[in-house]
Amino acid sequence: MRPSVRGVLLDHDERLMIFRRTVPGRQVYWSVPGGHVEPQDASLEHTLHRELLEELGATVSSVTPLTTVTYPWQGGIKTQHVYGCRLVAMDPALRHGPELEDPSRGEYEVVRLPLRETEITSRHVVPEAVAAYLSRNISALPRLIGDPRSPTDGR
Repeated sequence: MRPSVRGVLLDHDERLMIFRRTVPGRQVYWSVPGGHVEPQDASLEHTLHRELLEELGATVSSVTPLTTVTYPWQGGIKTQHVYGCRLVAMDPALRHGPELEDPSRGEYEVVRLPLRETEITSRHVVPEAVAAYLSRNISALPRLIGDPRSPTDGR
């Protein structure tokens, strides 16, 4: 099973950027941006940068490994590498990819949340392993992610 990356992305006001997902026939849920590692990706960080550009039109700095979570998924074990990062710029016109171009896949509304545990626990955030990490560490994220003035790009 292909591993995935997730980007715990803080904006300039130190709010968490998260998706509100509305998919036909499913309960509304929330998720941090990210996706599967593709064969052409040079590294996990490369995957993170690619996914954030595709899903948000975002460029980021201060990429910091936070945790790796595993959980049962579709008859196997799913691995997600969770990185923290800080927003440098975002241009929604750069968003692209099948999840955004196919209306049957629903809507990806970008929401910015204050860094409070209740902002996570009051929502249906998936995957649950990432939600659990966020609810335990939400107030520490600015310290965990590193200095926004020290860009890294991992490519």
